[in-house]
Amino acid sequence: MKKALVLSLSLALTSTAAVAGGVSEPVMEPEVVAEQTSASSGGVLVPLLLLLLVAAALSSGGSSPAPV
Repeated sequence: MKKALVLSLSLALTSTAAVAGGVSEPVMEPEVVAEQTSASSGGVLVPLLLLLLVAAALSSGGSSPAPV
């Protein structure tokens, strides 16, 4: 009888610890996506405008007579 009591008591104590806790959802980190930007149009546009400005200045700057 003592053995049965010890066995049932030990089973009762060990079975309560086995059900502790629960299932939780895993925590996932958000994915970081880098946006690619196109800088090719800005890199070409500025030198073309500068070249156009210099060409306009050279074509309009004719020879003026020197003051007498």
